[in-house]
Amino acid sequence: MKLLFDFFPILLFFIAYKLYGIYAATAVAIAAAVIQNAVFWFRHRRFENMHLITLALIVVLGGATLILQDKSFIMWKPTAVNWMFAIAFIGSQFIGKKTLVERMMSHAIEIPLPAWRRLNMSWVVFFIAMGFANLYVANFYFIADAALTAAASAPVEIEDCATQFSGQLLSLCQTAKEAEEQWVNFKLFGMMGLTILFVIGQAFYLARHINDTESTTMQEAEQEQGS
Repeated sequence: MKLLFDFFPILLFFIAYKLYGIYAATAVAIAAAVIQNAVFWFRHRRFENMHLITLALIVVLGGATLILQDKSFIMWKPTAVNWMFAIAFIGSQFIGKKTLVERMMSHAIEIPLPAWRRLNMSWVVFFIAMGFANLYVANFYFIADAALTAAASAPVEIEDCATQFSGQLLSLCQTAKEAEEQWVNFKLFGMMGLTILFVIGQAFYLARHINDTESTTMQEAEQEQGS
């Protein structure tokens, strides 16, 4: 449920995009991020740092998208969010007594300190990789849009290619539109799917260390009884 709640703005962005296009979807995502933070505060009487980082970046980059009518800002947002998370997680390796992962999960499970630190660094690597993955997919749109703009000698909208262009320009417009849709699909299904797979992998890692911890505890208890 928490994963679904965290992806709530992205899910609404995807639905709004399919119905009304990327600019309306951006406005919906900004509103959804505000609602996400408000709901979390009413339920827990506090804010979650990850939600606040996401809200700040989507307001800034999403606002720039709407004001300047430039889609590249919103396409950079997932990369900015993931890299901000990476910075926060790697910073917790050196600042404070506990890493961010340990602060979030130590109330529920107990594993050795080195395991917590390795777990935290695995999230750092994951966030960095996700940021680059988003740029890789978004770059197909950046290239296609640049080619279309150069051929048309001016920035153009790609919402309805068939009514605006013909011939080579129509082909370039359709390519840009397909690349935009590819990025939107990756933003929801690709990122969510990769996150779920990563969390499953983390669960196996945690299970192994939890079992090791329980075995050590039982051995220590037996030694105490024997003595």
